[in-house]
Amino acid sequence: MILYVAFLLFSNFVGAVSQVLLKKSALEPHKSVVREYLNAKVIVAYALFFAAVFIDLTALKIVPVSYVPIIEASSYIFAIILSRIFFKDKIKAKQMAAIGLIIAGIAIYVY
Repeated sequence: MILYVAFLLFSNFVGAVSQVLLKKSALEPHKSVVREYLNAKVIVAYALFFAAVFIDLTALKIVPVSYVPIIEASSYIFAIILSRIFFKDKIKAKQMAAIGLIIAGIAIYVY
């Protein structure tokens, strides 16, 4: 079951990466409305979303549904970290506290 929990965490990471790609695309100038929605970053981002859903569905065949809300909270951690890496956003003290609480909550619930 731990492998499938790892799959759920990985799908959250994949979802966060796709969100970063969508944000990067949204911040770029586009020649037309069509190119705004049909460009490589957007297409890859939606493909990653699809992959994340497929991974979720595969993992949910084994992982109890009660684990899902706890593990899904990891997406906030990934979003904060990826925003720091790709957009140079500063991680605030409240965000660090939130990350700590999420990790503690996941650890307490899973173990």
